Amino acid sequence: MNIYQKYGLKQIINASGKMTALGGSALNSMVARAMFEAAQDYVDMQELTIKAGKIIAEMTTAEDGCPTVGAAAGIAISTAALIAGKNLTLIERLPYSEGLSNEIIIQKGHLINFGASIAQMIRLGGGRVVEVGQVNHVKKDHILESISEKTAAIFYVKSHHAAKKGMLSTSEIIEIGREKNIPVIIDAAAEEDIKKYIQNGANLVIYSGGKAIGGPTSGFICGEKELVEACRLQYLGVGRAMKVGKEQIMGLIAALEIYYDRVETKQEELQKAKWIVEQFKNIQGITASIIQDEAGREIYRAQLKFDEKKLKISTDEIINKLERGEPSIFIRNYYANLGIISIDPRTLLSGQEKIIVNRIKEILNIQ
Repeated sequence: MNIYQKYGLKQIINASGKMTALGGSALNSMVARAMFEAAQDYVDMQELTIKAGKIIAEMTTAEDGCPTVGAAAGIAISTAALIAGKNLTLIERLPYSEGLSNEIIIQKGHLINFGASIAQMIRLGGGRVVEVGQVNHVKKDHILESISEKTAAIFYVKSHHAAKKGMLSTSEIIEIGREKNIPVIIDAAAEEDIKKYIQNGANLVIYSGGKAIGGPTSGFICGEKELVEACRLQYLGVGRAMKVGKEQIMGLIAALEIYYDRVETKQEELQKAKWIVEQFKNIQGITASIIQDEAGREIYRAQLKFDEKKLKISTDEIINKLERGEPSIFIRNYYANLGIISIDPRTLLSGQEKIIVNRIKEILNIQ
C-alpha cells in the first residue's frame, strides 16, 4: 500500500508521461532526500533563491536563473518582469498595466490550453495578449506588423500541444527579436534540452522542474542577468501568490545536479518500450511500434494501433477499462480517435510494464 492508498485514493500506474494531472514525476531518492532535509531546517529564502539562480545558470549556460513554483508561474513572472522591470511602484501595481508597454505578441497556434490557458498566465503578469496570424499560418510580416511602442515581448510556446504546421520557428522568432530589439520569451516547459534556447539567443526561457528534469513541482526561468533580476523582484508583487518553498527549491537543485547523468536511464526506458512492443508483435488486430515524441524530443514510446473491427472493441472502451481498473492505468491517448494509444516508459515504476501488457491482453481477451 502506498501513501495515497492509505488515505483512500486509488492506485495509479502512469504510462501517460510526466503530466501535471498525475503529479509530474516520481522523485529520485536523492531528490526526495534533499527535500526531506530542507523541510527540517531554516534558510534565508532570498539567499537560497539567488544561490539556486546561480546553479540554474551554470546548468543552462544562462547568465542567471530564478526558481519558480512551476512553468505556469514562470510565464506570469517573466511577463511581469518585462512590463514592470525593477520599478517597485510598477511591480506593486501589476497586473494592472494600463498605460505601460504591456503587449505580448504570440502566434495564434501557440494560444494553447495546457491545463489552463497560456493567455491567462500572460494576463496574470499584466500582459495584454496580441495574437498574430492564423492557427496554421504565421508569416514574419504578421509579427512585424503587430509590433508597436507598447510591445514588451514576443512569446513562443515549445510544446506538443502547440500547432507546428505553418508556425514560425524559434530561430525565426529570436531573429525578429534581435532585429527589433524586443525580448523573446520561450516557454520550453517540458523540453529536455535546457541549454539550446539560451545558446540560440532567447532572452528568457521557462522550464518545468517536475517534467523532463525529474524534480518536484517547481520550475525556473533562465536568461539575461538584468531580466532575471527583474523576475526575482516580482516576488514583491504578483509573484508573492506563486512563491516557491525551500523544499521545492532544494529538490529542483538536486534534480538539476544529476540531470546530465541519465544515459543509462534512457537506455533502460527504450528497452522497456521495446519489450512492450514485442509482447504485441504477432497479435492480429494490433500494430505495435516504437515512436518518437510528437514535439521532436529524445523520448521514445511504445505505440499500439488497434483495428477496432477485428478486435470488436473501440479504443475509447479500452482506455476506459484501463482507467477504471485496479490499479488504474493511464496511457497516452491523444490519438484515440485514430485507434492509437501509446505507453511512456519514463514514468513506469519497476515491473509496471508487465501489469499494463497483461491488463490490455485481458481486456482484449488475448491469451
